[in-house]
Amino acid sequence: MATLSVSVSDELRQKMNILDEVNWSAVARKAFEEKVKQIEILKKITSKSQLTEKDAKEISKKINESMGQKFRGM
Repeated sequence: MATLSVSVSDELRQKMNILDEVNWSAVARKAFEEKVKQIEILKKITSKSQLTEKDAKEISKKINESMGQKFRGM
């Protein structure tokens, strides 16, 4: 398995350290997997679609916002 470093603010890191029961690697891995899945789906849809690049970006933005809300609620 490959290793990936992610930068977070000092403030966020302090908050994460308090929550030592959380497997942050697993949280990040899941977020990365979901994002890759979303992009793959979007690419599949747009390759068969008449949507413009602008339309695709707007859909992506809405998905990102939705996922952000989901993960903030965890």
